Amino acid sequence: MLLSAMQGPYLATVQQHQLPPHQQQGGHHPQTSRHYHTSPIHSSNIIDPAQTLVSSPNSSTSSSPTTSYHHQHFQLHHHHHSGSGSGSGSDSNSNRRQYRQDQEGAITVEEYEDVLNAEVWVEVAKLREYARHGVPRQVRGEVWLYLLGIQDANRAKEVSTQKQRSQEYEMLDKEPNESAKKVRGEVSRYLRKTSIESSRDIPRLFEEVISAYCNQNHEVEYYPGMVSLCAPFVYSIKRECEAYLCFERIMTVLADHQSAESINESVAKFMTLFHTCIPDLYSYFEEEEVDIKEWAASALQFLLSRELPLENTMRLWDTYFAIPNGGWVDLHPFFCLAVLKHLKEGFEDLEQSEIRTTLMRLPLLDMDQIINEAFNIRHELLERQISDDSL
Repeated sequence: MLLSAMQGPYLATVQQHQLPPHQQQGGHHPQTSRHYHTSPIHSSNIIDPAQTLVSSPNSSTSSSPTTSYHHQHFQLHHHHHSGSGSGSGSDSNSNRRQYRQDQEGAITVEEYEDVLNAEVWVEVAKLREYARHGVPRQVRGEVWLYLLGIQDANRAKEVSTQKQRSQEYEMLDKEPNESAKKVRGEVSRYLRKTSIESSRDIPRLFEEVISAYCNQNHEVEYYPGMVSLCAPFVYSIKRECEAYLCFERIMTVLADHQSAESINESVAKFMTLFHTCIPDLYSYFEEEEVDIKEWAASALQFLLSRELPLENTMRLWDTYFAIPNGGWVDLHPFFCLAVLKHLKEGFEDLEQSEIRTTLMRLPLLDMDQIINEAFNIRHELLERQISDDSL
């Protein structure tokens, strides 16, 4: 009964999202008149744990040569055990088989372009179906604009809406405010650990997008987590005004969620899920006196963007944005659990300080495995609740 009482909101969301994205009702959000104002995430609700800066990998296949020794040990140890994986039992075998079948049919850039280059109407539902498998970097920015409802699916309106967005963004106040120095400092720290090359002036883009958002929402105080939340859009989306709109959209979803449930409530529910799903690791963290609540607060508030390498974050968000109407925000705790479960065996070979450092700067992960594991955890919890309710 404790499981049922504590996880109600999460499992209610589970029931709403039982169908895979390609079977859910999807499509374009109707275009509305844009007022560049959004419900803010108030600074009083922000828990901003101190970052532990550790060099991170800069590609999906290799590790940075400056990665710390314990971090190398963690990755090697975990790789050694990957054969046994972090499987969740025979009950989820059918889910795993289906997911592997899905992965065999990975979507190519050409298939995405066929949808994006439609003459009359872009099939957003098909983009959602594709994006759950991941979006190639060449088209990610354009796909995200449709998934987040920024771009109109009607191609006849494309030029006019782009022009309108540019004009409205130009009118926004993007002058540096009193937080500009803090933004520059955090961007500088972020770029030092993110070795993704770009021909654009990335620091300027960060500063202008975040300044525009804060200037437009005067009740919002800048906090460092904004930089990691903004980064996927700055790196993926070509036009600054559209990067801003995507950043604004995700901030709105997070603000709406946090207005309904405080971060302390979210962390408490997550800890119950953690104790229920991975009791051995929960106990080990207690023995090592690891404050997992600190990690959970950051991971839940900032969608793992501070903890994961940027490439992993963007891959995870591909799947998130494939779920319509911001439904991913209630599923996010399961993805945080999946990360912990995936790395469980490696964690159990580390001591407190090493665990904390690894949690704050996660190694490069196979996000397809993480996503698969998250849906397995969600499925098993739902089955458990149904079983308990039938008693």
